[in-house]
Amino acid sequence: MREIVRPVTAALGVACLALAMTAASNSGAFAQAKQQQMAPAAKPAQAAPPAQAAAPAQDQAPPIKQIALTDKQVDGAIAAAKEMDPITAKLSQDAKPDPKVVAQLEAIAKKNGFASYDEYNSVVDNISLVLGGFDPQTKKYVGPEAVLKAQIAQVQADKKMSAKDKKDALADLNEALKSPPPAVENKGNIDIVTKSYDKLMEEFGGSDDN
Repeated sequence: MREIVRPVTAALGVACLALAMTAASNSGAFAQAKQQQMAPAAKPAQAAPPAQAAAPAQDQAPPIKQIALTDKQVDGAIAAAKEMDPITAKLSQDAKPDPKVVAQLEAIAKKNGFASYDEYNSVVDNISLVLGGFDPQTKKYVGPEAVLKAQIAQVQADKKMSAKDKKDALADLNEALKSPPPAVENKGNIDIVTKSYDKLMEEFGGSDDN
């Protein structure tokens, strides 16, 4: 059984931070980016605060096992996440797995078409990997490096951000460029995620809560 709360890779975490900052930077609300994790304990593909995204411990996350996604899996992940959110929202990032909670998550995963909670996590990991490469303005896949470079330019041009926030944001984004997430091996995943982009971002990439 995989841990309920799994650390996200630093590069993907900051790539997702770029997604949240695109909307936030227009008002200077840089700090609004959410804490990200690719397992459901804290909505996948949601952005981590800069300090957490760049934390050395996050670098130790295991590599994503890439799989070919299906429309059914994506729909199931969205439905399952909605049911899991009220449960996982109460968990702290360093919480030890609770057998009772694990059983609840397993049941929800199976109810929504997954063989196990681990399979659900695997699907969410792959969805998150693809979402990290989307330009949130055009809603087109451009790759995580392009997203990061565009965000760097946007932060540099933002006159509403404080000097400290700008410095921290640029440091995180530039650090992420040194070790970007792996390329999406199954190109069909991009088309599948594109079809459900708005729903996926609403569930996994929003910034309306922590």
